[in-house]
Amino acid sequence: MTTLGELAQRFGLTLSGDPARQVSGLSTLVEAGPQDLTFLSNRKYLAALDDTRAAAVILQPEFAARCPVDSLHTDDPYLAFARLTALFDRAPLPAAGIDPRAVVDPSAEVDASASIGAGAVVEAGARIGPRTVVGANCHVGADCRLGPGTRLYPGVVLYHDVHLGEDCTVHSGAVLGADGFGFAPGPQGWEKIHQLGGVRIGDRVEIGAGTTIDRGALGHTVIADGVIIDNQVMIAHNCRIGKNTAIAGCVGLAGSTIIGENCTLAGGVGVVGHVELCDGVHVTGMTMVTRSITQPGSYSSGTPMEPTRQWRRNAVRFSQLERLNQRFADLEKTRHN
Repeated sequence: MTTLGELAQRFGLTLSGDPARQVSGLSTLVEAGPQDLTFLSNRKYLAALDDTRAAAVILQPEFAARCPVDSLHTDDPYLAFARLTALFDRAPLPAAGIDPRAVVDPSAEVDASASIGAGAVVEAGARIGPRTVVGANCHVGADCRLGPGTRLYPGVVLYHDVHLGEDCTVHSGAVLGADGFGFAPGPQGWEKIHQLGGVRIGDRVEIGAGTTIDRGALGHTVIADGVIIDNQVMIAHNCRIGKNTAIAGCVGLAGSTIIGENCTLAGGVGVVGHVELCDGVHVTGMTMVTRSITQPGSYSSGTPMEPTRQWRRNAVRFSQLERLNQRFADLEKTRHN
């Protein structure tokens, strides 16, 4: 429980209302009750503002007069909401120490303030930093490094030589450091290329459930500081992802892809191998990136949904474009002769 006055002071918000009013949680404009805090960051929800029963609403100053309850003003309500969620997060934090059901190699280094859950395995040479949490049934391979404040949720697998920096979060089912898809054709079939690199992940990186990040073939696969990666993402060997880039669910990056800083890849994007995206690129959902992008901006591919009958007609027309283009070129030649 906290008061609006305390929140305003702590988060640099301007209060219009009772500083002693208490709040105990966060909720939506529609569902908020008399002790809930909520926010408005999109004009299309203004109608819901009129009927809210919240204790207070975080909003831009221009909407303060319309708010029927107390309000906290800021130019970026969504950012303020994001910061407040940390205050109201009730997720339990495991106690420090090594669960007796865990297996920790004698040569591994585990800080006294770290937590190792039941069924976890920490292999030889691994180093687990201060306040780090290794959840139940995690596997931390040989020579891995986990920086201070990093958390592995239950069931995360780190192969050998995977390094994570400070304050990283890796959600359940993620696999970091598996072999890249490297094979060479030989007379008897495919011959494996052993992946000799590791994985290097910076500070404040979040990795979603079921995501896989392959180790490098020779050098390392590198994820820079501040990157956020959603669930079910595939990052192949030797990829490099720049600072503060965001990757949404079901994205697939082929080997040796380089993504710049402050990029966003929307859901289902695919990127072929050995291409580079410069800083500040936004790729819209389901786009297939087949070549390097050298200028910042938004990029898209594919066709939007339409009724199947219309789509089939258009698909036929796509196949006719080259022939139509040639006919047009021939007409142009005739006109100029």
